[in-house]
Amino acid sequence: MESRIRLNKILLLVMFSLLSLLVLLPFYAIALASFKPGKELIRFGLNLQLDFSIMSLDNYVFLFSGQHDYFTWFANSMLLTILQVALTLITSAAVAYGFTAYDFKGKTPLFICVLMIMMVPFEILLLPLYRLIFNLGMMNTYSAIILPGIASASTIFFFRQYLLGVPREMIAAGRVDGASEYGIFLRLILPVMKPAFAAMGILNAMGSWNNLLWPFMVLSNSNKFTLPIGLKTLLTPYGNNYDLLVVGSFFSIIPIFILFVMFQRYFIDGMTAGAVKG
Repeated sequence: MESRIRLNKILLLVMFSLLSLLVLLPFYAIALASFKPGKELIRFGLNLQLDFSIMSLDNYVFLFSGQHDYFTWFANSMLLTILQVALTLITSAAVAYGFTAYDFKGKTPLFICVLMIMMVPFEILLLPLYRLIFNLGMMNTYSAIILPGIASASTIFFFRQYLLGVPREMIAAGRVDGASEYGIFLRLILPVMKPAFAAMGILNAMGSWNNLLWPFMVLSNSNKFTLPIGLKTLLTPYGNNYDLLVVGSFFSIIPIFILFVMFQRYFIDGMTAGAVKG
């Protein structure tokens, strides 16, 4: 029996090690490409060949000292990601708390609507959403990017499932102590939701940071471009700046990587708790 358990552990270790290698290979490839001239990418594409004769820090020198708008795009993406994630987490947590803590008429149909929204691809909503933003006069503004996504159906669903595991007696005790409904939400519920916030914060940050389609449709001023749009503009019919594109793409991974490393424990706790308590 012990030998079988040991064998299963070894097999799992080998399997997950292979999966880790498969996941890390693209990062290794783009890291190597960031040290190579852009013409090498045109000739051979992304590859795993380690050739020190053509590798240098020229791309990084150009990234930090060259004449380009990369760090303007980087700052724009950072600002939008922080605002969108913060507003999405607070708004979605409040909606999920309403579904969990209160019994009201139409509660079940409204939650079914949330589930149905999760099934609708964003591409189907592009045209009506674009017309709405245009009619409201919000084109070429950050509000047009942030507002449509602050009530995320998937985040509401996850928070609601997480809160189902929180004893309702906690809410009742807060009311007995004279706390207001806002006080209960801010002082009792939000601290309990830290793991859920970490999990959804990372996922929403990844989505916002890498979002290309919707910002590309509503932004026209190059000074307001986000990082994905800015990197896309480096590829044109008149010339391609692969030197900045590759090193800029690799550098753009760092913020999300740091975010995950800082909150990975809460991320795992949040995802596990949400799955079990749901």
